[in-house]
Amino acid sequence: MVSSDSPFSSTTRSPVPKFSNSFTARIFSDVAGDITIVVDGESFLLHKFPLVSRSGKIRKMVADAKDSNNSKLELLNLPGGPPAFELAMKFCYGMNFEITTVNVAHLRCAAEYLEMTEDYREENLIARTETYLNEVVLQSLDKSVEVLSTCEMLPPPIAEEVGIASRCVEAIAMNACKEQLVSGLSRLDCDGDESTELKSSCLEWWIEDLSVLGIEFYQRVVCAMARSGVRPDSITASLMHYAQASLKGIGKCQIWNPARMKSSPTMAENDQRTIVETLVILLPTEKTSSIPLNFLFGMLRMAIMVDATIACKLEIERRIAFRLERASLDDLLIPSIQTGDSLFDVDTIHRILVNFLQRIEDEDYEDCGYESEGLGSPGHGSLLKVGRLIDSYLAEIAPDPYLSLQKFIAMIEILPDYSRVIDDGLYRAIDIYMKAHPMLTEHECKKLCKFIDCQKLSQDACNHAAQNERLPVQMSVRVLYCEQLRLKNALSGSSGDGFLSQRISSGVPSAAMSPRDNYASLRRENRELKLEISRMRVRLSELEKEQTFMKQGMMDKSGNGKTFFTSLSKGIGRIAIFSGQTGGKRQKSSRKSRGSEGKTGRSRRHSVS
Repeated sequence: MVSSDSPFSSTTRSPVPKFSNSFTARIFSDVAGDITIVVDGESFLLHKFPLVSRSGKIRKMVADAKDSNNSKLELLNLPGGPPAFELAMKFCYGMNFEITTVNVAHLRCAAEYLEMTEDYREENLIARTETYLNEVVLQSLDKSVEVLSTCEMLPPPIAEEVGIASRCVEAIAMNACKEQLVSGLSRLDCDGDESTELKSSCLEWWIEDLSVLGIEFYQRVVCAMARSGVRPDSITASLMHYAQASLKGIGKCQIWNPARMKSSPTMAENDQRTIVETLVILLPTEKTSSIPLNFLFGMLRMAIMVDATIACKLEIERRIAFRLERASLDDLLIPSIQTGDSLFDVDTIHRILVNFLQRIEDEDYEDCGYESEGLGSPGHGSLLKVGRLIDSYLAEIAPDPYLSLQKFIAMIEILPDYSRVIDDGLYRAIDIYMKAHPMLTEHECKKLCKFIDCQKLSQDACNHAAQNERLPVQMSVRVLYCEQLRLKNALSGSSGDGFLSQRISSGVPSAAMSPRDNYASLRRENRELKLEISRMRVRLSELEKEQTFMKQGMMDKSGNGKTFFTSLSKGIGRIAIFSGQTGGKRQKSSRKSRGSEGKTGRSRRHSVS
């Protein structure tokens, strides 16, 4: 309750009846009421004169009912219901009450419904509520958000007719721009400081306030902000906060039930689907790199869970593919919700890879020079990172007993050969898959192993493959043959020049090729040659390590009384059984398996899983 001199409170006149606290029949202490008005089943015992002097609608209803001697009127679909009507009646009686951000929208729409205009009395309820809206609400961002949130409970036709929602939306956008300009200096200070906490404190305070809005009003606010020039990074931060506040479990570990059948969606699931689809539409098209990848993957998981539209999922996948090289292995491990399918959603990752490779190809055609091509170029560097990431992903999903061979092979063959400098990670993933699927036929094992280039295996990987019983005989022969060539080249000092010259001679473009195809062929050959040089450097590094080890053995023989050959043989025995370089902490099972097996003969064949 405010004082009588408040500009947004009605003055008290006496004598006036007092309303009871409930919404039952109103009984006054001094003058008996002569008209009953029913609003949504609630009866109000009132007096005609104060009402008809300010409300045009009640005046017309009383005039129409006078002929029938009916003293009971009913108001249908009054905005705000009985609470708003009670405040309007208090205004008619001159009783003191305060106009606030909580009741102004309902009160304004109720005044419009009751036709409380200046034609019947000066400073009528419409004028009083409009003054409060213009002078208080629309000048403040947080008050505009509060009033806009109350508009969700009003009937859309009359709320849009009086223009409260649209004015609040534009006021929020305008005040956000003002706030952006005022906080510009502090943001510059935060950018120059290395403190993460200080930078986070520079984010706009209104981001959290907008999370109270429904998705329809929130969409209108974000669109108005984009038109007004609010920074895309601020809009992105607001979208992320709104998603975390509205979507339960976003960014957290979800409990997925693959056996759950998709029945008819509930009201909450429909709301979440609408929120996900709307937020994806609202993502800024500029500065895509400002959207964190973990947020995009979280939105993709939510889109899959709530069964969002295909267009929504494809848009998220396209945005992820734009920066796939920055993703982590945990990001790619999206559980599958399809009944009877594999444990992981391999199809989604496959589509993301297709989009990524298309992006790389488009970037290659846009670049017409050769200087930027090669291992140091941004496009090819991204491809190498994704190649290592996918090898780790393949090793992670390989133990899945429900993963079909077709999907596993599709994930392998989608990447080109020049996306891998060495094939150790690919060999590890294939070996894990063959161990987890012992029912594979000989033909299927051969089909898998053909993707492994023995020339691109490290020394440890070759040692492991030569003793791996799961590999087909042809694969073991290829490994031994490549090892023999490698040893021969090392002894002759050629370092694989014959193989390199063979690659060069096979790369002569045909004169019948079109200029575009000719250019693409030359780019591929250039990429392969530089990869070959990189592999040769790896081989050279291995030879240098062996040489260092042999020198150490020659130095130790005098002190320990051992000959050079015994030291060398012992050193060769120390060569570790191959373990994937991309496995990290996920190789505990392989270490246990190696420790439990025998130490002599064929029993030394171990798994790399």
